Amino acid sequence: MNIFKDFQNNIKDIITSLSNDGKLPNDMDLGNVTAEAPRDASHGDIATNAAMVLVKQAKMKPRDIADLIAEKLRAIESVDDVEVAGPGFINIRLNAAFIQNQVGAILEQGINYGRSDLGGCEKVNVEYVSVNPTGPLHVGHCRGAVFGDALATLLDHVGFDVTREYYINDAGGQIDVLARSTYIRYLEALGETIDEIPEGLYPGEYLIPVGEALAEKFGDKWKDKPESEWLYPVRSFATDAMMDLIREDLNTLDIQHDVFFSELTLHENGGIQNGLEQLEEKGLIYTGVLEPPKGKLPDDWEERPQTLFKSTEFGDDVDRALKKSDGAWTYFAADVAYHNDKVDRGFNTLIDVWGADHGGYVKRVQSVVKALSGGKAELDVRLCQMVKLLRDGDPVKMSKRSGNFITLRDIVEEVGKDVVRFIMLTRKNDASLDFDFARVTEQSKDNPVFYVQYGHARVFSVLRKANEAFSDIDISNADLLLLNDESELQLIKTMTNWPRIVESAALAREPHRVSYYLYDLASEFHALWNKGNDRVDLRFIIDDNKEITLSRLAMITAFSKIIAAGLNILGVEPLNEM
Repeated sequence: MNIFKDFQNNIKDIITSLSNDGKLPNDMDLGNVTAEAPRDASHGDIATNAAMVLVKQAKMKPRDIADLIAEKLRAIESVDDVEVAGPGFINIRLNAAFIQNQVGAILEQGINYGRSDLGGCEKVNVEYVSVNPTGPLHVGHCRGAVFGDALATLLDHVGFDVTREYYINDAGGQIDVLARSTYIRYLEALGETIDEIPEGLYPGEYLIPVGEALAEKFGDKWKDKPESEWLYPVRSFATDAMMDLIREDLNTLDIQHDVFFSELTLHENGGIQNGLEQLEEKGLIYTGVLEPPKGKLPDDWEERPQTLFKSTEFGDDVDRALKKSDGAWTYFAADVAYHNDKVDRGFNTLIDVWGADHGGYVKRVQSVVKALSGGKAELDVRLCQMVKLLRDGDPVKMSKRSGNFITLRDIVEEVGKDVVRFIMLTRKNDASLDFDFARVTEQSKDNPVFYVQYGHARVFSVLRKANEAFSDIDISNADLLLLNDESELQLIKTMTNWPRIVESAALAREPHRVSYYLYDLASEFHALWNKGNDRVDLRFIIDDNKEITLSRLAMITAFSKIIAAGLNILGVEPLNEM
């Protein structure tokens, strides 16, 4: 149950009835009419902008419209009072009984409270991580992985049909570098002395076991052979090994993808040619000369005819090259083919999660998605800023295992999956994030993951003590009208905001809103707990009053269901003990 959506529908029905009565014009567009929690809680429980957004259509003063709507709202049983404020804002106060009974509605749905059919089973492709398979995942990849996974879960929670996808960049020059780096470790495994990894190759120790596995499988088959003989088979072997390593890294964060799509297959099965033929059929490919890049010209710059896509017709800054000067496909050509494949699979909503360093690439890929789909498909690119690793405020040194960066697994092994996932979602994806090992593991209010999980664990501690104090605990028979303290009512009001938070976070594609909400909800719960320490009559368990105890147990159990649902979206375990 989403009380805000229910009131939004009530308000629209009221406007329609006023139109039928001739007090408002007919056939007005009500699409922008909202009902949401007011920014200032003192203004009431629900606020609507109805009067303000209908002014032009109704050709009336906003306050006159508001007065008409307010009169009808006052007749709703759950409404205690309606106030028209300022030029025409409408603030609604709900009666206590309605608020108290929301606890029952939450308990009835359990952790499914907040789920909805908002998405209407629309197919959505969420592509995230998609790291070059040349080594283990590092902290920067970690943020995109967690963000993409939480976003996919959030969209699923509100009724979208979500496919989680990983694009394997296994066709570029970096894979040749991986093969050569692996070959060095292969020779090392066969007994050759490797003093120093040649410059330009990957120095990380993670390739040692790959070289050993290669030697175990093939013996000295590739030793002393020219590169032309061993490059392709070693490429394939090393890529598979790196993808196994990446999957293992992702498993430490409980991240699994539905689809792993290989770029190499696009080159081998004509996928690139197919994508470009579709653009050519639309008259969107031509041979032309690009203007030189702004600023200092590269030493190798020369004006030359190129095969270009008319991306400027779809919002890009310049047209984009599809072939290199040597006739090879550009990276962009592969992206054309890959996103064309997504569109062909029936996805009209595409979400790509990229690192912030790919920001300059967004417009060209969005433009080609518009072109290929005839404007039916939309690509939403979410850029994730890098994470700064600190220890007591000081930058963390590099990882020996990787060669030049801190691996995702290093972080998870030190602080745990739950901490990593929650902290990665405490900022908007395009905002910088500091990850201080000391702060994220401290047990205090300043550590949000601890504070939220502690709230859930505290509920179960209370329930265990209640079962010791009373026999036959049954919260289904609780008298919820006994929850009269203002702190209790405020906690319930915040709880009822959960369905709206979930839907708004999904529509905005911002899972960090869930972590913000959980922290605020946990704060209200802990405040109520502390209030009970000062006032015996507000404790969750009253030894000589089973009735009020059952009511409060029902309330905090409902609280725990919402915390659990929110943590599940973030991929964090709701702990029963800490």
